Amino acid sequence: MTITNTDILANSPISFPGLFGDWEFTADSVALHIGHGIYWYGIILGLGVFFGMLLCLKQAGHYGIREDNLLDLVLMGVPIGILGARTYYVLFYLDRFRNADGSLNWGPDGGIIAIWDGGLAIYGTVIAVFLMAFLYCKRKHIRLGAMTDLCVMGLMLGQAIGRWGNFMNREAFGAETTLPWRMRLTTVYGTYVEVHPTFLYESLWNLLGLCLVLFVISRARRFDGENTVFYFLWYGMGRFWIEGLRTDSLYLFNWTFMGEPVRVSQALSLVMMILIFICIGFMNRFTDSEEEGVVTP
Repeated sequence: MTITNTDILANSPISFPGLFGDWEFTADSVALHIGHGIYWYGIILGLGVFFGMLLCLKQAGHYGIREDNLLDLVLMGVPIGILGARTYYVLFYLDRFRNADGSLNWGPDGGIIAIWDGGLAIYGTVIAVFLMAFLYCKRKHIRLGAMTDLCVMGLMLGQAIGRWGNFMNREAFGAETTLPWRMRLTTVYGTYVEVHPTFLYESLWNLLGLCLVLFVISRARRFDGENTVFYFLWYGMGRFWIEGLRTDSLYLFNWTFMGEPVRVSQALSLVMMILIFICIGFMNRFTDSEEEGVVTP
């Protein structure tokens, strides 16, 4: 039987028996029991945004971006990113938000607006914020590639931190495994399950990607958009691999490939990687032509 988020006991003890023996992490997923609750998930995401913004502010001068423009983008990007993440999730799980008569449930009781019940997708955030950045940079006459090259560093740090919100929620884990770093959770059936800690995989993948951007890619950067291209390629590769391990994937309607349902994030990652390889080839050709003093159409 495949174990998913709904099979895990709320506030299940978390342990890594292959690394730390019988030691267990038992913190509540809710930090403050006020209203619908203030979850550690939200607090950790907030910290991810904060530290990502600080990193971007520190690097802004290297990309010719003014701090006030960056702050404008962050203030607009946070709510738009949340809206994009929720919209993306709802679109691929639309039947979950229907009433018995087929109409959409918009209410706070398990409806579309009930984000406190979970249901956000990072790709929705990336798509929404990128579109917003395009419009903002066009209006302010800012080089879009320079702005996105700066922002992807903050995004990678934010994602690396934010994935620990999934740890606190006991979610975004993978299939069962016997690897030494396996994570043990207790199910609602009173048994335990040992799974891939895929939240950790993605956190470390983003952290490694950030180090590559800071210390390798950006130092050899030849054109606006190079960091951005690397981010989409790097994240696409990592997400394609990690998504294949997860048990809570969003699926692309009822589509199948070779008898298996198509995971939305894997499909999007694959398409994105193909487009990025094409983009890299074009940009390298264009840059080489400029260096030779001949720009080809």
